[in-house]
Amino acid sequence: MLSKLTIAFMGWATAISAHEMTPAYPILKPSHVTGIVKAEMSLFNSREEVQYYQIDLYDLNWKNIPFSTTYRIFKVGYKERKNFVVYIRESDLDEATYLCTTSKIKRRAESSTIISSKICSRIDGEPA
Repeated sequence: MLSKLTIAFMGWATAISAHEMTPAYPILKPSHVTGIVKAEMSLFNSREEVQYYQIDLYDLNWKNIPFSTTYRIFKVGYKERKNFVVYIRESDLDEATYLCTTSKIKRRAESSTIISSKICSRIDGEPA
């Protein structure tokens, strides 16, 4: 009985997937605007049932910090990669800690997806 339960759990655990965001520790670079730095990021969608992702920037206490990007919520197809750039004010660098992407679940009656995934990269240090 225990072996059947273990095998069932291992099968369930391997079926769970999330998206990937790189780099884990982005290198902040000066942007074309004075007083603004940029982080160049990449997101890979390994979830067939999810197509939209939201970008957020947080401090150490998980409070939102203002930033700019082309789209706050963007579409990434299954097994596709999307590159994006996040612009942060140099004055916010002391507070900015986590750059995160969160999967956005579509509300549908037939959807069995109830789990949203959040992946965060840690922002540390000064711009390069």
